Amino acid sequence: MSHATVIGTGVIGAGWVSRLLAQGHDVVAWDPGTEAERKLRESVDTAWPALEKIGLVKGASKERLCFATTLAEACEGAYFIQENAPEREEMKIDLLAEISQAAPEDALIGSSTSGFKPSVLQQKMVAPERFVVSHPFNPVYLLPLVEVVGGEKTSAETIERAQEFFKAIGMHPLHVRNEIDGHLSDRLLEAIWREILHLVNDGVATTGELDQAITYGPGLRWAFIGTNLTYHLAGGETGMRHMLEQFGPALKLPWTKLEAPELNDQLIDRMVEGTQEQAGDKSIRELEALRDNCLVRIMEALSEFEMGAGKVLSEHRERHGIT
Repeated sequence: MSHATVIGTGVIGAGWVSRLLAQGHDVVAWDPGTEAERKLRESVDTAWPALEKIGLVKGASKERLCFATTLAEACEGAYFIQENAPEREEMKIDLLAEISQAAPEDALIGSSTSGFKPSVLQQKMVAPERFVVSHPFNPVYLLPLVEVVGGEKTSAETIERAQEFFKAIGMHPLHVRNEIDGHLSDRLLEAIWREILHLVNDGVATTGELDQAITYGPGLRWAFIGTNLTYHLAGGETGMRHMLEQFGPALKLPWTKLEAPELNDQLIDRMVEGTQEQAGDKSIRELEALRDNCLVRIMEALSEFEMGAGKVLSEHRERHGIT
C-alpha cells in the first residue's frame, strides 16, 4: 500500500488533501465534479503558505498529489481513505460500500460526516470493522480536532489505529465513546447557530453584531480552556458549584430558542446580506488567507503555554524536528 486517498474534494476534502501532503504523504484524490482537479489544486495552493508557516514534514510536496479518473483507481493500494461526500445519508452509505469493495483489506476507512452515526453508514460495507467516522473541522489543514467515532461493527483495534494515524499527521483525535447524532462539537455549535438564526430572523441583531459578541469575548476564552472550565473560573474560589448556585436560576428564563426558525427567503436574504457586508471587498480566497494567518498566530501563541491547539502544534513540531 502506497498512499492516502481522499474521496470528494470540496472544502473539507481539499483540506484533508492539504494536510496529508504537508505531512509527507502521497495522496490520490477523486471527485466526479466538473473541474474538480483544478479546484482542488487551487485549494492546495491557497492552503500551502499557512502550512509552510506552521512547518512542513520532511518530504512534503504539492507534487505528491495525483487525481484519479475513477473511484476504484483512487482506492487501489491505499492505506487510508477519507470520504467527504455531501451530507446525504443514502449517498454516503452506497459510496462507502463501493469504497470498501475497492479498498485493500486492511485499509483504514473514515468519513467526514458531521452528523450521521457510523453504525448507519457502515451497514453495507465489506469488512465494516475498519470504518470510523473521522469528523474534522474547517480548515482541516490547520485545526487539529478530529472526532473519532466507532459504530457497532467497528473494532477496538480500528479506533486505536485511527487515533494513532491522526496523531501522526498533527491532529488531536477526540474519541467520541457513544454514538450520537451530530457527535459532540457540532451539537454545541448547532445550538449557537440556531440562536443566531432566531436573533437575525427577529431583527434583534445583524450577523456582524453577533460575530462581535463572540470574537471579542467568549471566543478568546474558548481557544484554550473551553466553556466548562471558563464557567468553573466564573465561580471564584469555590468554582463550578458556586457558579451554578449563582447563575442556575437563569436557566429557567427564556434566554434561548433551541428549535430553529423557518428558513424562509427573508431570513436567507438577511444572512446573505449581513455576511456580504462583513466580508466587504474581500474575496473568499482572501478571507481564507486572512483566517489562516490569524489561526497560525493564535496556535503559535498558545504553543508557548502548551495549551489547546498550541500544545498539539508544539508536540508535532518536536516529533518531526520542525523548527
